[in-house]
Amino acid sequence: MGTAVNPSAGPARSRFQAPQGTTRLLLVEDDRLLSDALSRMLEMAGFTVYVTGFGEDALDLARAYRFDVVVLDLTLPDVAGTQVLQQLHQMRPDTPVIILSGESGLESKIENFLEGADDYITKPFHRDELLARIHAVLRRARAAAPQEVVFGPLALDLVAHRAAVSGIQVPLTGKEYACLEFLATRRGMTVTKEMFLAHLYGGQDEPEMKIIDVFICKLRRKLSEAGAPPVVETVWGRGYTIANEA
Repeated sequence: MGTAVNPSAGPARSRFQAPQGTTRLLLVEDDRLLSDALSRMLEMAGFTVYVTGFGEDALDLARAYRFDVVVLDLTLPDVAGTQVLQQLHQMRPDTPVIILSGESGLESKIENFLEGADDYITKPFHRDELLARIHAVLRRARAAAPQEVVFGPLALDLVAHRAAVSGIQVPLTGKEYACLEFLATRRGMTVTKEMFLAHLYGGQDEPEMKIIDVFICKLRRKLSEAGAPPVVETVWGRGYTIANEA
């Protein structure tokens, strides 16, 4: 990275700060020194950073978490970065992806933009340029993002993190609402209990898996008492889902 990003030096506090609240960023970079430098810099800027150097791990993380933005290097040891981009775009079409690449040719840029990339940064780059570009794609994504998910009389306010039935708020706990939103934003997809645990606890002090059944049971009861349709379905032996036709 030359003088643009010095992996051995701790980052100065940036004038670019992540928006208030938890802004999750997935960094996919197999160069350990560069990855460490970038993750420290991004954390200093206020992001919650998840890091991996492997494409398959990146896809697993994207299945388990909903990221606000992905920073993806094209040169990975297991899967070509462009293939990871393709699958990320299919899986999470609303999640912006910024490509990092040592390839400055026009052909590479066009190929990745056509595959769904939202921005393309050529190495070496200045850290403030990366942060500015991250904030730019976040602004565009949030301006276009849905503010509400509706299932008949049941509505989820994705900004205020509230659920209401026929306009009356349902008294859900934070974990119950998080389970409902996690399912609602993955409509038609089976969400495993492992995915719930990773989303709710982030690998920190995770309880036993049966706690997910408890959360879902309470969630279903409260929604039913409020008059909501039974949208949360059990996929036996796998997890839970909200069907596309719900």
